Amino acid sequence: MAVEGGMKCVKFLVFIFNFIFWLCGLALTVVGILVQVSFHKTLIIRDVSASAAPIVIIVIGLVIFFIAFFGCCGAWKENYCMVTTFAVCLSLIIIVEIAAVIVGYVFRNKLATVVEDSLGDMISGYKNGTAEFKKSLDKLQTDMKCCGMNSSSDWRSFGNDGNSVPDSCCLTPVANCGVGAMTDAAKVYQKGCHDALVDFLKKNIQWVIIAAIVIAFLQLLGIVFSCMLMRGIRSGYEVM
Repeated sequence: MAVEGGMKCVKFLVFIFNFIFWLCGLALTVVGILVQVSFHKTLIIRDVSASAAPIVIIVIGLVIFFIAFFGCCGAWKENYCMVTTFAVCLSLIIIVEIAAVIVGYVFRNKLATVVEDSLGDMISGYKNGTAEFKKSLDKLQTDMKCCGMNSSSDWRSFGNDGNSVPDSCCLTPVANCGVGAMTDAAKVYQKGCHDALVDFLKKNIQWVIIAAIVIAFLQLLGIVFSCMLMRGIRSGYEVM
């Protein structure tokens, strides 16, 4: 027996919310991928916790993407079992999202240490690194308009003269522009990359946390409507 009256409205609300969840799942996946890519394009990060939050968000996004379709079918067909399964799965996803937000917040406070370790490794391994390795650090310094970890002096072991830096440190990068120019503020950026990079990564993590909280709130509303629909469907069965 089909639901009637107010329950019919709830049925369509659940259907609409599932469509919103489908979009949210897509959004979470995109945000997670963008943050993950930004981490590994800017740094060679050895701390696995750096990738934990974005990877969890990507997985959650994909799961929501498929569960939302399942919920739409359950609402449209007024199938008690499908709607119940959808509500339970959504509850579990919210718990995982809360865990991901906590991991992201904790890692946000560890960023300064992780960036320091990663930049230190990249600078010390630059001379003997692969072309791709050098390119990643050069791009970081060019994009962030910075040089070294704390200052251009971090490159003192780069050249035999102790006064040269990579060309990517130059205000106008051209071949050999960094030779003998370590402390020349007219040619080379004197500010290190550490603080700029920490701020950049914190903003990325902040967007992940905001996205997860907003979507978890919408999911909570979805669970409430699903429970109301379950009650309506069960009442219909009892009448029959």
